[in-house]
Amino acid sequence: MTDIKKKIQDEITVLEYEMHVELPKEILKARLHGDLSENAEYHAAKERQGMVNARLNQLKRRLGELAMIDFTKIPHGKAGLGSTVVVVDTKSEVEFTYNLVTSEEAEPANGKISTTSPIGKALLGKEVGDTVRVQSPGGVKELEILKLTTIHDAA
Repeated sequence: MTDIKKKIQDEITVLEYEMHVELPKEILKARLHGDLSENAEYHAAKERQGMVNARLNQLKRRLGELAMIDFTKIPHGKAGLGSTVVVVDTKSEVEFTYNLVTSEEAEPANGKISTTSPIGKALLGKEVGDTVRVQSPGGVKELEILKLTTIHDAA
């Protein structure tokens, strides 16, 4: 979790530098070119400033949300944030291992799925032996939980 917070804080630092140092210089330079109504450099810099500001607000809000996660409320013995879940597709009998992570850490190709993804949502709060149904592009999948390691077990 600290890696995610550091990653977000690093992006905030870079964007704040751009917002408060680089963009004001670009805007000032563009203003010196004269007529602002037809000044593409000025409009591009102002548009970038708006996008950077929006991203900064989003990152700061997310950092606040992450700080509020109470790990003591993550259930023992049930799938939750930080859990590793081994499931089997009941039709194809293929096993998958999923790590339930935050959206910032998600790498579906590497088995790291967000707790907000369809599979992640379906697995939350489930135990070994439970079967979940998940809508996928190929139809509804039925996954049975074979093994579960929670964040508490890993610690």
